[in-house]
Amino acid sequence: MSKPVGTIEGDEVRVGGDARQRFFDSRGYGEPRGGNEVALAPVEAAHLLSRGDLASVEGMGFREFLGRDEGLVVRFRVYADLRSRGFYLSPTRWTGAPSNADFVVYERGERPFDGDRRYAVRAIGERAPLPISDLDDGVLAVVDEESEVTYFEIGSPEFEDSGTPEPTPSSVAGELLSDRVVLWDAPASLYERSFYGQPIGGRDADPSELALSLVEGAYLAERGVLELEAEDIEGRGRESEGERFDRRLAVYTTLRERGFVPKTGFKFGADFRVYGGVESVDELGHSEHLVRVLPSEYVLSPRELSLDVRLAGGVRKRMVFATYGASSDTSEWRAVRRLTP
Repeated sequence: MSKPVGTIEGDEVRVGGDARQRFFDSRGYGEPRGGNEVALAPVEAAHLLSRGDLASVEGMGFREFLGRDEGLVVRFRVYADLRSRGFYLSPTRWTGAPSNADFVVYERGERPFDGDRRYAVRAIGERAPLPISDLDDGVLAVVDEESEVTYFEIGSPEFEDSGTPEPTPSSVAGELLSDRVVLWDAPASLYERSFYGQPIGGRDADPSELALSLVEGAYLAERGVLELEAEDIEGRGRESEGERFDRRLAVYTTLRERGFVPKTGFKFGADFRVYGGVESVDELGHSEHLVRVLPSEYVLSPRELSLDVRLAGGVRKRMVFATYGASSDTSEWRAVRRLTP
């Protein structure tokens, strides 16, 4: 039986003959048109050419067809990789999936159009700019310079209100020393129950002599816990960090108000590590998230994303990106982890 050939019509490849039975009905490629004709997206046509199931498209073989669109090679690598893993998938032009996704992937063994969707997948190359605002829920597939594919699952972090109450002392004396706030006679509950600061003499020292970060100090001063003026602490923070301090304080405040405890994530290259349900420092659990606070217009590189997620995974945490505009109360939160489809 001779192999079918395709013709280009607009941004589709049309295949006639028995194409509906051969490609759509049996293997989930394309979308039916009149009679037995099937319309293929370019990436589907490229895959069928690579397998030898299409003879040609407008006289072009796989090499020529793939080279006619520089962006096609990235989408093709992801499409071919997921097909090789046993998934049916459809280009989003056939499915009405999110606009920035390239494919819809179905549960393994389930077919397009009547199966349950498992992922919406966006494909990019490792050198593509990645605005943080474009990290939508779904799966990001990054094709590196050797054409290997790495998958990242993007969703919402689990930062619902933990319901853990905080003690509320007031009028605690303190002083600004360089880039921190020192309390010389702090209530024991500030450290032992709420995990603010660190004893200035070390973990086993007297917790009444407590060193707070500027973010912790500003948060407590705003709530009347400290006798210091919040504006003075915030001013010191802006001298050190500029607008970044305000973004970090906003994220810190959101987490504390939901009952979580953010602590510095410096040793992990992040802004915060986050603990949930803290009732006692003596019974402190494992922090589950690392948080980077970024301006809302920030542009990641896929390499930067991979480094952050790999580091978080290596210490058994999930990477979270929190974005704030410098003068806005609006925040967006995205949790990212490595995924093996």
